[in-house]
Amino acid sequence: MNEKSLYLTYQDDHFELPVDSKNWILQQTQGYSPVEMLASSVAACCGYVYVSVLENSHVPHLFTRITLTYERDEAKKARPLSSIDLTFYLRVEKELQPKARHCLRLVLPNCPVVQSLDRDLVINECVQFI
Repeated sequence: MNEKSLYLTYQDDHFELPVDSKNWILQQTQGYSPVEMLASSVAACCGYVYVSVLENSHVPHLFTRITLTYERDEAKKARPLSSIDLTFYLRVEKELQPKARHCLRLVLPNCPVVQSLDRDLVINECVQFI
């Protein structure tokens, strides 16, 4: 087992994640909310997995960014995330674009963040070639 530990400090009505350069403020009005951090963690992890799959599949690429949108289930008291839509933007030669699209199918099952979440959370992914 590979256990990792982090700690959050609480001050001035918000939590902070201490890092060497500057603490991350986890409050929507001053930084990112914990829900935004969760959605961003899904995006980043999926991005890393997608890069790995592309490299292992010998698909040369230039990954430029990921955009995401998310929805919360307003019918439930805690308003958990109900869906996350991810769009990966990358450059891939025209003839390899179908292969790059096909590689997307390996992202969700191999992303440890996604595999740690509620199975009711719907995650959609697509790729845009630039």
